[in-house]
Amino acid sequence: MARYRDNIFFVHVIWLILALILFATGILIGHFGIVDDACLSVSVAENEEIGQLMIDECSAENIESNLRGLTSRPHLAGTAAEKENAEMLVEQWTSYGFDSVRLLDYDVLLAYPDMDNPNKVMITENGEVNFTTALHEEILRPEDDHPDVVPPFNAYSAKGEPEGPLVYVNYARSEDFDFLAKNRSDINITGCIAIARYGKVFRGNKVLNAQAAGAIGIILYSDPADYASDGDISVYPDNWWLPDTGAQRGNTFVSDAKGDPVTPGYPAKPYMYRISDVETALPKIPVHPIGYGDARYLLSEMTGDEVHSSWRGHLDVTYRFGPGFVNPQRKVKMSIHTSREIRTTYDVIGIINGAVEPDRYVLMGNHRDAWVYGAVDPSSGTAVLMESARVYGEMLKKDWRPRRTVMFCSWGAEEYGLLGSTEFVEEYQKVLGERAVAYINTDIAVRGNYTFRAKTTPLLQQALFEATKKVPDGETGELTVYDIWRERYPDNSGNGLPYVPVLGSGSDFAPFMYRIGVPCTDMSYYYDFSLSISSYPVYHSVYETFYLMKTFIDWNFWRHRAVARVMLEFSRDLADSVVLPFGCLDYAEKLKSSIDNLNEEYGDKMRTNSITFDYVYSALTNFTTAAEDFKNRLQEIDQNDPVVVRQVNDQMIQLERAFIDPAGLPDRKWLRHVVFAPSSVNYYAGDAFPALVDALYQIDDDPDQITRWKAVEQQMAIIAFTIQSASSTLTDVTQL
Repeated sequence: MARYRDNIFFVHVIWLILALILFATGILIGHFGIVDDACLSVSVAENEEIGQLMIDECSAENIESNLRGLTSRPHLAGTAAEKENAEMLVEQWTSYGFDSVRLLDYDVLLAYPDMDNPNKVMITENGEVNFTTALHEEILRPEDDHPDVVPPFNAYSAKGEPEGPLVYVNYARSEDFDFLAKNRSDINITGCIAIARYGKVFRGNKVLNAQAAGAIGIILYSDPADYASDGDISVYPDNWWLPDTGAQRGNTFVSDAKGDPVTPGYPAKPYMYRISDVETALPKIPVHPIGYGDARYLLSEMTGDEVHSSWRGHLDVTYRFGPGFVNPQRKVKMSIHTSREIRTTYDVIGIINGAVEPDRYVLMGNHRDAWVYGAVDPSSGTAVLMESARVYGEMLKKDWRPRRTVMFCSWGAEEYGLLGSTEFVEEYQKVLGERAVAYINTDIAVRGNYTFRAKTTPLLQQALFEATKKVPDGETGELTVYDIWRERYPDNSGNGLPYVPVLGSGSDFAPFMYRIGVPCTDMSYYYDFSLSISSYPVYHSVYETFYLMKTFIDWNFWRHRAVARVMLEFSRDLADSVVLPFGCLDYAEKLKSSIDNLNEEYGDKMRTNSITFDYVYSALTNFTTAAEDFKNRLQEIDQNDPVVVRQVNDQMIQLERAFIDPAGLPDRKWLRHVVFAPSSVNYYAGDAFPALVDALYQIDDDPDQITRWKAVEQQMAIIAFTIQSASSTLTDVTQL
């Protein structure tokens, strides 16, 4: 019996030793990414070889086929078509040999018009209706017609039938309402219905501005000055310009907590507590989009003084302020029956496990839902993402596997306010906050055929430039994407680089960047910016068809292929490089230029109020020194030492996170990035040091000067602290 117990004890010891070995091995694999010495350092030649194979494999014909299929029917969020497209991607990515493909569902608040009681705008006279706007866009080609086409509406509009005088408010920007308040005291917007043209700022900001000014409803239309502006009378279907029957759908949800409006900050799962929609920032007044043909008639009937030149559009009418019509018996009446309801939307997440660092994720994404056919937004991006996934699958067949894990992400319900991507980040923010290397977004892959353009965090700028230098341009194939970009969209500072704007928002990179500090890039092929249009002309209309893309924008799909190739090379570099290709010094330069701009614009006024930039510039100097020292250290490290490699990569991954303030921005707590955030007056645009910009916005008009300048002083202190704190992430780990 004693010998038996001794044998059992011996076996237990052996198993314990084996368990410890396996545990230690798991720690090494998970924490240091060790597989074997051969995996630790891949040669530049090997990286370039696989990168070239990816570029060569990418097919314009496949992307065209993808887009043709995606645009064969409408695929609005929360509908059967949206789910079926998600299931198609699950099947497709599984067939490519991905290690895992998951379909994630979220129950979110969406909005839809009443198909049996269509929304409309009317002119009434003594209670009788004598004019009604079109209930549907006119069918101009056979492919425009489908039973699932939803009529024009603005998601999350309040229901109601307000009636009153009509007042023209230009673009309904803050400055437009400020102008009326300061210069036209005779125009009282309270109790009126506003009419505004699309463009310049996010439509949701227009609605909130009108609501704050006392309007009881707002009508939005796409003026030819912004959507058919080259002087050519030829419009769709003979050109890409918007016809007068086209109307822009879109959501009106403004919030720092993008995502499901009734579960802010948390994933929209069945167990989650939901607030009432009246507790959200959703509109409290009715909103409706119309075509400029109907807008022409409404504006032509208006009374009041003629507007000044900067408020005039290109309709053949005399633009007048109002309020009201020439016939004083007439009023405008809105009849809006849009409902809000909980429906299920779906994300698709396809995963290729990394060979060496499986716990480090490079993510690529695009949203899948469209207001109608979405040939530009988002299906051009979806078609590119699908081809990129296929190319990765082909590389897996060649026994290649990226060093780090690559995730393909197809988001649902982006059009309603970044719902799918935000719910994903909310559900997995702990894991993503620890493990995500970068997120690459292409919402709209091709919106024009003039030049490539990308918005990015400074950390990824150099890696993006290097990727575009390796990809033939989308026009002739003789130059590179980088050459065309630098020539046609140069940085005006004279540094010889392409212009790279601040990220802003309006797409699925926002929750990654502003909520959890994951470095992001958003890329697209653009039209010529000299056109001075607000977007590609048929934006969110029924005319955004495969025919439009094939005929007028990218007939051979070379621009699509160029974007796909950049995405492939960019993601491969981030996933495969032993040392991450992050530009810490680029971040230092961006911080410096942004602070210089603020100093130039506001410095004198701030110094008058005893606030200086001294501490901020001191922190900048320290950050720049730390970035330079870190760059020098990178050149000396042993790339075959897994501990050192992991150490420096983790330091770079933490740099973007270092600019996240857990408290969030003032009055925008779900936006946490101190350096970059969407503008508070235009969600599409981006601000550098947004909380400071908000504190200084129209500060001279505030009667409480003491409180406002204290807020400025506080934000200057937070900026100085955050930059100084970020510099410590780049110092040697043995130092503070």
